[in-house]
Amino acid sequence: MAGAPFLPYGRQDVDDADVLAVAEALRSDWLTTGPRVDEFERALAAACGAPHVVVVNSGTAALHAAYEAAGLGPGDEVLTSPLTFAATANAALHLGAKVRFVDVDARSGLIDPGQVSAALTPSTKLVVPIDYTGQPADYPALMRLAAGTGTFVIADGAHSLGATLDGAPAGTLAHATTFSFHPVKPVTTGEGGAIATANAEWDHRMRSFRCHGMERDPLRQRDPGDPWHYEIQALGLNYRLPDVLCALGTSQLRRLPQFIARRRAIAARYLTALADVAQLELPHVRPGVESGWHLFVVKVHEAGRRRAFFDALRQAGLGVQVHYEPVHLQPYYRDLGHRPGECPLAEDFAARCVSLPLYPALSDSEVEHVIDTVRRVAEAVL
Repeated sequence: MAGAPFLPYGRQDVDDADVLAVAEALRSDWLTTGPRVDEFERALAAACGAPHVVVVNSGTAALHAAYEAAGLGPGDEVLTSPLTFAATANAALHLGAKVRFVDVDARSGLIDPGQVSAALTPSTKLVVPIDYTGQPADYPALMRLAAGTGTFVIADGAHSLGATLDGAPAGTLAHATTFSFHPVKPVTTGEGGAIATANAEWDHRMRSFRCHGMERDPLRQRDPGDPWHYEIQALGLNYRLPDVLCALGTSQLRRLPQFIARRRAIAARYLTALADVAQLELPHVRPGVESGWHLFVVKVHEAGRRRAFFDALRQAGLGVQVHYEPVHLQPYYRDLGHRPGECPLAEDFAARCVSLPLYPALSDSEVEHVIDTVRRVAEAVL
């Protein structure tokens, strides 16, 4: 495609209705802690089928708030996958817990319930699966493992808003699910996040946590006083999501079905058109899953050839990326004692994977350009 534009692996899709929603919020009496926060939470609850949704100012804040609501603290362990962004593990360390990494299924990149079962100890407080690339993990198996043990399952659903497992939406599959609204995610607020749960007490704790641990409800205060009275009953942070960004999120959510349908159509085209490229392994989707297709991740057969493939695609105008470098191999985590070989399947997956462009605004001609380029480059360098 002569003169073809650079195609990133992902990008936001902001339209005139989104801009108008933000402009109306800017002209309103509330820029933060106002009615658009409640509106966005109600819309999210409807979209993911959860009784309670709390919005916060990042996906990282969502993880932190969910972990705190579950009572995570010193002496507790968190089991999670290393095939994720570091925030999944970092948030647990901020609460004084220990993170233990569990290996993944070699084909899907999702956490392996069998490995989780082997890793469970009396100190395991949380299991945190990653809905890698947009497909939910095996929550029925993970919830069975947690049942009756005092362990909770908190889904890192940063990739999976709009996905389903056996017809049930992401947001209803675990004790709580966190979402991200970074620009490349299924919908965006610029930066933002949310937690969905059926646990009313967790919902209350997270609302307090996102606002400095502040309590304004007289029925919950220890010493109710004047109308202006508030109490700090626990440590919290300023994790509030402003009305301006909630307005954008509510507007974006109206197009979530359209966004997900387009992502699925692009993924289906890639799966068909690249099926005969012998040099690549294509994504594996588990039975019963309707993926949100946040990412389309292919793997080269030889890790040593990945860099050549990556560089050639970049030079051809495709903004490919790698998701992710395993968390346990980051310098900070190596300083904690983690080492190569700890999760060999995740390490192999990460060494061979490349994320291709996939976002709703990709035109049909651009999709075909991606396919043609990947086929040509794979033939030339792999």
